[in-house]
Amino acid sequence: MVLLLFGPPGSGKGTQSRLIANWLGVPAISTGDMLRAEIQAATALGQAAQSIMASGGLVGDDLVNKMLSHRVAQPDCRSGFLLDGYPRTLEQAGFLDRLIDERRLKKPIILHLDVPLDALVGRLTSRRQCPKCGRIYNLLHQPPKTAGFCDDDGTPLVTRKDDQEDVVKERIRTYDAVSRPVIAHYQDSNYHQIRGDRSPGYIFEEITGILEPLVSKNGAGGGGKPPIIE
Repeated sequence: MVLLLFGPPGSGKGTQSRLIANWLGVPAISTGDMLRAEIQAATALGQAAQSIMASGGLVGDDLVNKMLSHRVAQPDCRSGFLLDGYPRTLEQAGFLDRLIDERRLKKPIILHLDVPLDALVGRLTSRRQCPKCGRIYNLLHQPPKTAGFCDDDGTPLVTRKDDQEDVVKERIRTYDAVSRPVIAHYQDSNYHQIRGDRSPGYIFEEITGILEPLVSKNGAGGGGKPPIIE
């Protein structure tokens, strides 16, 4: 089983990625994870990526695609895998289509977390960070015990530049512009749009409702009864 998980910044995609991967017993793979693993292992791909990044460049599709091909060939991907945020471009989507055909894998299941702009902005601008220990809070869902101060060391919390409203809106606009053609590429396939403006538990329940029949049919991953998420 191949799963593609899409969602804008603040959609809770990282949380759902972990929940799905743990439930099914398959790896969740992101571009960042692949880059870090290749660099840490000092592979030829990792050294090439590190050289590009050190010079201030962006790692291109060709190198990322090679890393993906290497990653999904690993033993832990035999029962399937989840791709978190890949493909990011139409070129990557085309490469993934060919890779799936070459490896005789089943067509991917697309899970798209769709969240209204106002909800995304509200979530992201509610983040606060302790500049001393790095702990992150959310004023809506995980506020500090004492307003404005870190629970661990009492340091006044700050708003990161990335969480300021104008920056947040630009990040979301950029994501929409880049992801729209990629998502459209898959909308004639096994595509599922999921409301992402609900609690993680409700979202995960809807996702498991989509996947359970497919898991039973294909015998993919660990499966079993999904955990209850509060």
